[in-house]
Amino acid sequence: MAAGAPEPSYLRTLPHVHNGRKLSEMACTGCSSGADGKPAGCKSNGYCSSSGCNKLGVFDWLAGVPIPGAQQPFEGVEVRFKNTRKSFYRNASGLQLMPGDLVVVDAAPGHDIGMVSLTGELVRAQMERKKMTGEVYELRKVLRVATQEDIDRWHAARKREDETMFTSREMVRNAKLDMKVTDVEYQGDGTRAVVYYTAEDRIDFRGIVRTMSDRFKVRVEMKQIGTRQEAGRIGGIGSCGRELCCSTWLTDFRSVTTSAARYQQLALNPQKLAGQCGKLKCCLNYELDMYIEAIKSYPSQNAKLKTKQGVGAHMKTDIFTGTMWYGFKRPGEPFVTAGFPIEVVRDIMAKNKEGIEPEVDLKMADAPKEKVKAPDYENVVGQDDLTRFDGKIKSGKKRSKTKGRGGRDRKPGGERGPKPKNASGGVEQRERNPRPEGQEDARPAGQGGDRGRRNRGRGRRKGDRPKGGDAPKPTAP
Repeated sequence: MAAGAPEPSYLRTLPHVHNGRKLSEMACTGCSSGADGKPAGCKSNGYCSSSGCNKLGVFDWLAGVPIPGAQQPFEGVEVRFKNTRKSFYRNASGLQLMPGDLVVVDAAPGHDIGMVSLTGELVRAQMERKKMTGEVYELRKVLRVATQEDIDRWHAARKREDETMFTSREMVRNAKLDMKVTDVEYQGDGTRAVVYYTAEDRIDFRGIVRTMSDRFKVRVEMKQIGTRQEAGRIGGIGSCGRELCCSTWLTDFRSVTTSAARYQQLALNPQKLAGQCGKLKCCLNYELDMYIEAIKSYPSQNAKLKTKQGVGAHMKTDIFTGTMWYGFKRPGEPFVTAGFPIEVVRDIMAKNKEGIEPEVDLKMADAPKEKVKAPDYENVVGQDDLTRFDGKIKSGKKRSKTKGRGGRDRKPGGERGPKPKNASGGVEQRERNPRPEGQEDARPAGQGGDRGRRNRGRGRRKGDRPKGGDAPKPTAP
C-alpha cells in the first residue's frame, strides 16, 4: 500500500494488522451498546477483535513466559463463537495464532468461523478444568486463518439470525408447542442454524424442524438449554448494577438452595433472592463458606436461654457484630427482642447447666457504645487548602491602608476595629520611648521644634502671605 493512501474498506472489518499479525483491541471490551444492541464505541457492529464486550474472557497469565527448550508448544487452541459458546481445537498446521484472530475450524459437516480466545499452556489447564479426558489429537482441527471471503460470508449469515429467531417463535406459537425460542446461531458457512430453546418438559419438535428447514433453506438443529444458560447467552444487568456473572466470567452453574439464604440470615423473599433467570442467585454461594465457618464457633442456635426475665428463643445471628438475638415472652407482658454478645450467651448457658437462672439486661444491645475517636488531621498552616490560590495577592501599599493607628484594623466604612487587649484583659496602650530621669525637653518653651514649624507652614498657597514683610500680629480685643 502506498504511503498516504486511504485504508481499504475491507480492512475496517478486520482486527488491526501489524507485520502480518492481527492484534486484539482490548479497549473495545467496555464499550456501550447502541439502540440496536450492538456496540456503539468501536463501530465494528459487534464483530470486534476483543470477542465482543467481555464474554467469558480469560486472562493469560502465562503470556510471555518462555517454554523450556526440550518442550513443544501445546497444540490445543480455545475458540469462542457467538455469546458464551466455546470449544477446543487442534492447531495441527502449526499456525502462529494470537488471541483475537479469526480462524476457520472444522464443523463436520462444513466449516465454522470463530475467534481465538486462548493459546499456549493455559489451554491445557482449561481442558483439565473442564474435565476433557480425550487426547489432543482427537480434537477437531483448525483449518486456516479466515480470509476476507470467509468473513463476508460469516457476516451475511449472522445478519439472518434475528429474522430467523422471530420467524421461529411465530412458527412455534402456531404449532402450539410449550417451548420458548431464545437464540439462533448460524454456522460460519451459512449451511446450518442452531436453534436454542427452553422447555420444562420433553418436546417433540420433529415436525417443526422440517418446516423450518424448508422455510430457511438450511439444516436446522434444535438444542435445549436451561434458564441459567439462557441468561448467560442473552446477558443483562443484575440487581447489583453489574453485568450478569453467567455472561461475563462464571462458567459452571452450581446448585443454589434456600439453606444458603438461611445461613446468611436473609429473608426468604423470592423476589429479592431470584435472578433474571427465575432461579436463586448464584452469588448466594459466594460467601456461604465464610458464614458456615463462622457459625461453627458460635453457641448452638437450638438452645434456649433461661433467665429471670423469661425463656429466650433464638431468632437471628449477626456474625459481623458478634451478636445473637433472642425473643422473650412472659405471660401478660409484650414480646421483647434482646441482643447479647457471644460471651454473654456462653455465660448464660454455662449457668443454666448449673441450674442457675441469671438476671440479664434486655436492653443491652440498645446501650450506646463508645465511639473510637479517630485522629483528626488539623491543617494548621493552611497549605493544603484547595482555594488558597483563588484570591488575588494584595500589594504592600494596599495592605498598609487597611490598618489604623495602634495596629487596629479599619473596617470598610472607615471605623476602627476593637483595640488590642493584653494578657490581663485590659486595653493595651501604645508603648512610647521612655525619657530618662532628670532629662528635660531640649526644645525651647513655646516651640514645637522644626518639625512643627514645617507642618504649620504647609498648605499655604502663593499669594496668601501679605506683602511688605511678616504678617501683622493679631491685637487683643
